[in-house]
Amino acid sequence: MNPICLHNGTVMTGFAAMENCAVLLEDGLVADVFSEKRFLQRHFSADTNIIDVAGAFIAPGFIDTHIHGFGGYGAEDCTTGGEPLLEMSVLLAGHGVTAFNPTLYPKERGQLLETVRRIAGVIGREEGARIMGLHLEGPFLSPDKIGVQRPETLTPVNLEYMEKLWEASTGKDGRGHIVNMTVAPELKGMRELALYCIKKGIVLQAGHTDAKYENMVEGMQAGIFHSTHLFNAMSRLDHRNPNAAGAILIHPEMSCEIIADGFHVHPDLIKLLRRDKPLDKIVLVTDGLKPTEQTAGPFFANGEEVVFHDGVFHRKADDVIAGSALTMIRGIENLTKFGFSLEEAVETASFNPAQVMRYTNQGAIIPGWLADITVFDKTFAILAVVTGGIIKKNLF
Repeated sequence: MNPICLHNGTVMTGFAAMENCAVLLEDGLVADVFSEKRFLQRHFSADTNIIDVAGAFIAPGFIDTHIHGFGGYGAEDCTTGGEPLLEMSVLLAGHGVTAFNPTLYPKERGQLLETVRRIAGVIGREEGARIMGLHLEGPFLSPDKIGVQRPETLTPVNLEYMEKLWEASTGKDGRGHIVNMTVAPELKGMRELALYCIKKGIVLQAGHTDAKYENMVEGMQAGIFHSTHLFNAMSRLDHRNPNAAGAILIHPEMSCEIIADGFHVHPDLIKLLRRDKPLDKIVLVTDGLKPTEQTAGPFFANGEEVVFHDGVFHRKADDVIAGSALTMIRGIENLTKFGFSLEEAVETASFNPAQVMRYTNQGAIIPGWLADITVFDKTFAILAVVTGGIIKKNLF
């Protein structure tokens, strides 16, 4: 691959901003970050693709660790050949996402195991955003905080079932590909499950939970330090028992997802979160459903028809909120309206998810790290995307 130099922009490193700077990408990695003055003095090889970004923002590629689908394609529909997931990967790259964790709802046991196998078989074949591994949103969830999950797909904690899920996620590389898993910490047998997942390197997230405060503390003692879509589908803060939402706010070591569409969580609560939660513990996610950015209906998600109104998708049958239509770039834009600086908003979409998921050399613009780059302008329009040093989108 030819070297790429993006210059004349503001580099958002993932945790700071550097104006009038350039980034050199070589062999799939960030080779150097330097000032525009040094760019003008520097000599580049003849095959270097030099791109003037005209004052735009050069940011780390966005990492969406909780997304069900996009553009009419969903992880839930992954075929033997993996076409829906491969299409989803390409579309996401066009919207600034360079890595994602396809997220599965619980299904009937045999169906879930087969879908996990199919997704594991796709990893490494994608041509757009990199598939990092699976996020399982269940099946060990509270039936009292089910959201739009189907109750018949939930199950008590079952280590034998968990082992089969892990085996099903094993790809051609011989590794298991379950990266993160949403669980209800209050369920019986959760400690044994947590210890198993720690050995496998799976990040456990508290979500779809009716946990009391003491259940959350017990969960943290077992290694559950991340949480799924804070405030949604979890026991609410109460003055007599902080419950799940309160525990996440109280304990600075707990990290949390946030759906920043302005509908799932009130903007002023997001301002409270920014004030009281360490920035590095806040992870922007979309929780986007399959019809996100789909231009024509009818729309479906998790096997049921959904309709879009009031800013979110609702299940047509009963009008229950089914999920988000958010994109990562719009989430970043919204966060800047909800009290975050642009640098902070970008960090929640890149560096923070990489750190929480333990992705090495990813999520920041640092020499030696992966050349995953998203360029956007002051109107939050995506102008260019680079994944692994390969240009996926270039409007310059």
